[in-house]
Amino acid sequence: MHVGQHVARVRQLWQSRHALVAIPLVLIAAITVADIRTPETIHLGPLLVVAPAITTAFAGYRLTALIGALAVGGQSLIAVFQSGFNEDHIAQLIGLTILSIFAVVVCFVRDRRTEELAQVRSVAEAAQRALLRPLPDRLGPLHIASSYLAAEKEACIGGDLYAVARTGSRTRVIIGDVRGKGLAAIEEAVTLLGAFQEAAHQHATLPALADALNRSVFRHLTQFPETDEEAQEHFITALLVEIPDHSPVARLTLCGHPPPLLLRRGQVTSLASPHPAPPLGMVELGPDIHTVRTFSFQAGDTLLLYTDGVLEARDSNRAFYPLEQRAALWTKASPKTLVQHVQQDVLAHANGALGDDAALLALQRTTAPHTRLHISDPADDDGLHGRAHEGPEQVKR
Repeated sequence: MHVGQHVARVRQLWQSRHALVAIPLVLIAAITVADIRTPETIHLGPLLVVAPAITTAFAGYRLTALIGALAVGGQSLIAVFQSGFNEDHIAQLIGLTILSIFAVVVCFVRDRRTEELAQVRSVAEAAQRALLRPLPDRLGPLHIASSYLAAEKEACIGGDLYAVARTGSRTRVIIGDVRGKGLAAIEEAVTLLGAFQEAAHQHATLPALADALNRSVFRHLTQFPETDEEAQEHFITALLVEIPDHSPVARLTLCGHPPPLLLRRGQVTSLASPHPAPPLGMVELGPDIHTVRTFSFQAGDTLLLYTDGVLEARDSNRAFYPLEQRAALWTKASPKTLVQHVQQDVLAHANGALGDDAALLALQRTTAPHTRLHISDPADDDGLHGRAHEGPEQVKR
């Protein structure tokens, strides 16, 4: 939000509050005048308590205290113009004073909690920026856009993660989803992101990178106490993507994560792997079995990466969100527009209530690489819909 827009918003809020203050002031004046002009047998003074009561809905404790004092002053004015401070007027003054003090206390406690919540959210937003650093719009030959939707309305961070790293003339990307919620999930996400930023520059292939991340996550998870019954259920699904600058291809390794979507010339293709590996951190399942899949990725193509929170968004009929079908509506959109459309569509599908955090990441190649390298098109029989490419394009460890 621009500074001018922020100032205008604050000014509008200030003006609206000033307009609302007129309501209790008018009530105090009207009730006071009406009680003075009516016979002494009719007592309207107790209605003055309405003024400080409604002020608590839109004002702080200082303004509420001022309105309460004016209400007490109005009650005193009524007593002066009538029969003086008799027992009824004194009782009404005491009651009005007590209720006004109570309203001020309520506002004070509410304002303190509001300030504490604002501080907590500020810290959470700072942690969000530290955990999920804003991705650049451009990186090498790629145009990038991302989005993070927290399941909890007041939350800013969770167990979903994504990051990019430049290693020489290629870009490596990770998107993942930590099993579980809360601080433990955030801690595991931080561990994986730190390991990725370091290991991405040290390993020549995606399987080697996946193996290193798998061991790092496993070492972190073994720190759980043995008495933790859920310790063995902790893992992280992840998807690794590598896009070289000078070849019209991209490579991916799946570790228990939903496959990405390739958007090309009005078509959407799911890049499901025939040999997916288990999630990271599950070393006890056996030796490293990570594979790499190479596919055509040309200028204008877009890769849409996501976490399962997108697929698991349900509507009022408990139907899952049809991402592949909906993404086909925006195959010609820029990454930023694509992410915005999917984000809004997911929220509309789920009526604004997601069951899990959801992350989106769109990558579009913007320039044609200068190379003679050729690879089969996704529409070919042995392309993305068929078996994994063999030979130099299929690496298994």
